[in-house]
Amino acid sequence: MRAIEITHPGPPDVLQLCERPTPVPGPGQVLIKVHAAGINRPDVLQRTGNYPVPKGASDLPGLEIAGEIVSGDLAGSPFAAGEMVCALVQGGGYAEYCIADLPLCLPVPAGMSMLQAASLPETFFTVWSNVYDRAALQSGETFLVQGGSSGIGVTAIQLAKALGHTVFATAGSDEKCRACEALGADRAINYKTEDFVEVVKAATDGKGVDVILDMVGGDYVPREIACLADDGRLVFIALLGGAKATVPLGQILMRRLTLTGSTLRPRPLAFKAAIAAKLRQHVWPLLEAGTIKPVIFQSFPLAQAAQAHALMESSSHVGKIVLEVIPAA
Repeated sequence: MRAIEITHPGPPDVLQLCERPTPVPGPGQVLIKVHAAGINRPDVLQRTGNYPVPKGASDLPGLEIAGEIVSGDLAGSPFAAGEMVCALVQGGGYAEYCIADLPLCLPVPAGMSMLQAASLPETFFTVWSNVYDRAALQSGETFLVQGGSSGIGVTAIQLAKALGHTVFATAGSDEKCRACEALGADRAINYKTEDFVEVVKAATDGKGVDVILDMVGGDYVPREIACLADDGRLVFIALLGGAKATVPLGQILMRRLTLTGSTLRPRPLAFKAAIAAKLRQHVWPLLEAGTIKPVIFQSFPLAQAAQAHALMESSSHVGKIVLEVIPAA
């Protein structure tokens, strides 16, 4: 099969087309003929040598796919050979064939293209796990997502709004802010020209927000703590602004704040399977009804994975970047 491999840690052009043996599924796994694969920040980190591959996972990049089940351990499964699914995978998505654990496969939502379906798993698993399971965003609470125009951001905005929350988002330009508001953000904040703490405080009558989803870290942390309501929760999913921060511990004590975070890839299969079940129950109906929609900024042929990574690193996109492995009919 054709695949994209990381020849050595480095810039986007280290991603090169290669030939690899077609993988063989094991117990509880299926082989998927990949039609499309999503691009995510962890892929970039893996390419630069900053995200070690978990033991037993493919060294090929790619954490989410959509395609056709070809074969595998389908006994007692709700799926059959020939069925179209999207899946969260441990790696290997940038290829014509990929192994997926059966509990992490989800049906392609009705009416959705394979490109759209491939953009779903990584961000929806991440947002649900961190915003609703870990941070426990409750009915009537307010929510802020940093990086609202990213793949995570557009997912978080739409999901939180669909579930009835007041949503704030930050982005790096007025154009991106308007895109966030078009997706449902009640107020998008240009972090280059506005102070998100002041804006959020003013919009919430000084209370602050109940939950913040952060992929920045660094010097954002004390400002985010100032932005939280009493009993608020700050959850980290990436540290693009740095892994060290000055934390005002007195505020945590006095206002009962929670700082937490997680990464998804190394978690056990049972943990991810539980998220998949919740997505199927709570989120897939919203996708099939069109209440939440995939936001695809641009797609690239598999052989142009390097260009796709360069676009992601430019941060000029709004939404998801996807590799098209099998051209759409």
